[in-house]
Amino acid sequence: MKPAVWIAIVFVGLILGAVVLSTPRNQPFRCRICISFKGGHACRTGSAQTAMEAQRTAIMNVCAQLAGGVTESNQCENTPPESVEWLH
Repeated sequence: MKPAVWIAIVFVGLILGAVVLSTPRNQPFRCRICISFKGGHACRTGSAQTAMEAQRTAIMNVCAQLAGGVTESNQCENTPPESVEWLH
């Protein structure tokens, strides 16, 4: 085979390997959190390897929709959730 064919095969193999490695792993903890902030209300999910990380992710997802700017995001993230539902 020509060297260009070998290079193409290696390149395709590297791309496929990167896709497989970047695929999200099974996250054992998943929750749905609802927050009301400054007249808005939203619910979002989060998943992670630990319960605390899953809650944090869900809160950040909610506040990304409800808050505008860094100051409001920080305030929103410190707002107690209205509900926390653990999903399976």
